[in-house]
Amino acid sequence: MPPTALPHVPNVAIIGGGPAGLMAAEVLSQAGVRVDLYDGMPSVGRKFLLAGVGGMNITHSEPFPAFLSRYAERAPNLAPLLRAFGADALCTWIHGLGIDTFVGSSGRVFPTDMKAAPLLRAWLKRLRDAGVAIHTRHRWQGWNPDGSLRIASPDGEITRRPDATLLALGGGSWSRLGSDGAWMLPLEQHGVALAPLQPSNCGFDVPAWSDLMISKFAGAPLKNIAIGLNDDVPRLGECVLTATGLEGSLIYALSASIREAINRDGHATVHLDLLPGRPVDKVFQALNKPRGSRSMAKHLHSQLGIDGVKAALLREQTSADCFANPTQLARAIKALPITLVKTRPLDEAISSAGGVVFEALDERLMLKQIPGVFCAGEMLDWEAPTGGYLLTACFASGRAAGLGVLEFLRNSGKF
Repeated sequence: MPPTALPHVPNVAIIGGGPAGLMAAEVLSQAGVRVDLYDGMPSVGRKFLLAGVGGMNITHSEPFPAFLSRYAERAPNLAPLLRAFGADALCTWIHGLGIDTFVGSSGRVFPTDMKAAPLLRAWLKRLRDAGVAIHTRHRWQGWNPDGSLRIASPDGEITRRPDATLLALGGGSWSRLGSDGAWMLPLEQHGVALAPLQPSNCGFDVPAWSDLMISKFAGAPLKNIAIGLNDDVPRLGECVLTATGLEGSLIYALSASIREAINRDGHATVHLDLLPGRPVDKVFQALNKPRGSRSMAKHLHSQLGIDGVKAALLREQTSADCFANPTQLARAIKALPITLVKTRPLDEAISSAGGVVFEALDERLMLKQIPGVFCAGEMLDWEAPTGGYLLTACFASGRAAGLGVLEFLRNSGKF
């Protein structure tokens, strides 16, 4: 009798070793698929590790409707992915790696040790135990005319023809960690619809600070303030005055709206409330108290506690007449206008907007123009503020794309 043919074990190539690619690798390897994961850097998860340097904010504990709203116009596209693998599921998955988590006072969720490295080590061990082959220093170059993958390796260019390919190449920020947006060109050449990459969670430039502001206060934090854009309710928090403008968590939270205003109008004006805990009439009453021979700067300090960078910024952004007039100065303290004229460069941004638009994908996250090729993670056209939302969507989309690949393999008879 002729020998029984062994069943075909499908092979999937995953390009990119960030959270989305690694999660897809886990889904596929657990299903019995042979996975080869390629990453251009000397090790995987580099941006993930750097994100954990200041405390590994993995997700957020707020209720799902509020959580979903953080993705703005792409919330409808991400909703099914996040319902299937949201914050609670992500925490359960982390606990399965032997890593405990806790919820901080802001609602953000962190590993107990506040570090990314132990989580990544445990995860990579699980993947390798499941048979995932990780190839570092292997950079995807696009496709050959016959549809095979071109990959630059330390030993020269190699060709691979997997049963399916999953791209998880990140966005366009922090190119030194591997997210350089170079994947845009080969996708564009295949007719894939793309939105231009733009900075997200980024700083912004003002027309110019004075030399005094730069020399004395560049890098100074602006704490306990609120910032509003247009008629939106001002957000409480803090930011940092830089040599060129403003950056920091409060600015990042508004970065998408600020960027779009600049794209539309050439500039955006935010209003800083330097004393969010005091209404304008109380600020006026304090300023209107007799100050005798004291300067207005000393009066600000004694009556309202405004000094340092706040006082310097107030003086920088108001006229001499306004600074000497209690009524006008009180209004400026509560709504100090700052004009922002451009984003900081994309490579400085925490994340990026733009990429593969969801309309170019089917419900499995497979490219309509290139059957058998799937996309996940930050290379998709969505953005979110910091606070765990970026990572959660990367994990969720990686999982969804992995499941999509499995469905494709089964439907095409390869599994």
